[in-house]
Amino acid sequence: MKTLKALSALLTYPSPDLARAIPAIRDVLHVEGVLGTAQLDALEPLLTGLATEDAYDLQERYGMLFDRTRSLSLHLFEHVHGESRDRGQAMVDLRSVYEAAGFAIDGGELPDFVPLFLEYCSLRPEAEARQLLSEPAHVLAAIGERLRKRDSSYGAVFEALVAIAASAPTAEALGAVVPDAGEDPADLRALDAAWEEEEVRFGLGSSSDCGVESLAAKLRQARRPAPGVEVPGARPPRTVFTHMSSRA
Repeated sequence: MKTLKALSALLTYPSPDLARAIPAIRDVLHVEGVLGTAQLDALEPLLTGLATEDAYDLQERYGMLFDRTRSLSLHLFEHVHGESRDRGQAMVDLRSVYEAAGFAIDGGELPDFVPLFLEYCSLRPEAEARQLLSEPAHVLAAIGERLRKRDSSYGAVFEALVAIAASAPTAEALGAVVPDAGEDPADLRALDAAWEEEEVRFGLGSSSDCGVESLAAKLRQARRPAPGVEVPGARPPRTVFTHMSSRA
């Protein structure tokens, strides 16, 4: 599903390469027809901004949102396991899923980085990709809502992802999401304190309830290799998939 690859690119670090790719990304979103008119219209401010705004301003905004605001982290397991030991094992399991499908991760990004996960989903059959997205849909919905409250155009990406998922998050799962702490990314002392907190959980109170183990189980079903892809405009050391059979 090329739409997922396009949405993955929109969540990477802004760069001149990404700006140049926006026309192609817009074409994919419109031509493939996966998203409805409402989702496409909602994405337009982000597409226009990434193509036309000053790169430094875009990068600063991205960093303040995703790198310095814990409740907006682009790492899925951060919202489930926090800094607990379970997160490390979940990372190992997810990396094994990618490798079992014939891929290795080149670079320094973690396996649960949302753009990387979307790249993987984009290489699976459409029905499977939609089902995979439904597993963390409540986490994606929570991030999207938090971005909308901050008047960020990035919220439209998460709205689109929830729309693509095979099933919407249940009211029970959404109601159990940990409330937004309202961090100020400019307050470094508060930021340090937030990262020292104990495990943060989304969902229904346990990792099994909130769908993480279910997500891992469904990912383990994916075994067919596919050509690797590279995310345009990713900042070093962002990662790409390398098809293992092509490696020396």
